[in-house]
Amino acid sequence: MPRRASDGGKPAGVPCPQLAADLRCRLFGRPERPAVCASLAPSREMCGADRDAALAYLTELERLTAPEPGPLRGPREVPSQRQGS
Repeated sequence: MPRRASDGGKPAGVPCPQLAADLRCRLFGRPERPAVCASLAPSREMCGADRDAALAYLTELERLTAPEPGPLRGPREVPSQRQGS
């Protein structure tokens, strides 16, 4: 199954095609699980108080890390690096 935009996978903001109906990862614990997924460590800040808070955090993370069209630019700030957070 596709996992990355470069191999026909999902764009930012689209649910991962590897999510099962119960929202669990079909690749969890398997060697073909993308490194970016394996490196994503949940935290209280990321998970928030409920599912809506967690999804809002992940949506913002995707927005901040999405490639920008045009010339290369420096890295963008991720939510945990914001001042006053």
